Amino acid sequence: MKIEILGTGCPKCRKLMEVTEKAIKDTGVSAEISKVDKISDIMNYGVMVTPALAVNGKVKVTGRVPSEEEIKNWIKELQNEGKHNGC
Repeated sequence: MKIEILGTGCPKCRKLMEVTEKAIKDTGVSAEISKVDKISDIMNYGVMVTPALAVNGKVKVTGRVPSEEEIKNWIKELQNEGKHNGC
């Protein structure tokens, strides 16, 4: 699973990284977390307001820090999709 934090480094972006890392740790999934901080790269996702969170290339939220529970739910959804796809 690939999780990307989209933002230039503002306090909200740092908080999103913190919450995301905790959600990953709590769920025990294997995930690569990376930071996308170049404006041009962020805009390639169609994101106009940061912070934003993308999971496996799909933007899940923009302009706010989601709760840890929201992030965990997105992770679970992806795990369930993988099970239904024969993975």
